[in-house]
Amino acid sequence: MFHSILVPIDGSEGSRLALCVACKLARQEDGRLLLLHVPEALPHEPLLVWGIGAVPTEASLEKRQQVGRDLLERAGEEARTLGVEQVEPLLAQGDPSQAILSAAEEHGVEAIVMGSRGLGDLKGLVVGSVSHKVSHGAECRVITVS
Repeated sequence: MFHSILVPIDGSEGSRLALCVACKLARQEDGRLLLLHVPEALPHEPLLVWGIGAVPTEASLEKRQQVGRDLLERAGEEARTLGVEQVEPLLAQGDPSQAILSAAEEHGVEAIVMGSRGLGDLKGLVVGSVSHKVSHGAECRVITVS
């Protein structure tokens, strides 16, 4: 069905569920997963999955990037455990929705699988969610998982 799938990983339970769905889809076609993380300064200290602790809101970009690399590594390990051999981590900067759309286009993915809600829920209520922006701006299939 899909040979290449982009999965935005933000450390939320929603992104973990999206990863599980993406792994099921990728296994059907011996597909490739691109795992993308965009470090953000959030107005609260979220609890992250994969045993990685919260990032303080005042953390430096370097610290957020290190946590992002750790998230991508753990997500990659989980993807391989779930049967996907080809896993590529990507770390990007900027607005998450634009970074996701750019990565999808740059890597020519056939689908984006992402959580319907991530760590930035409060901001999403005001300016629109990342998943909403991606689903309207992507040139490939977008599957949102809730």
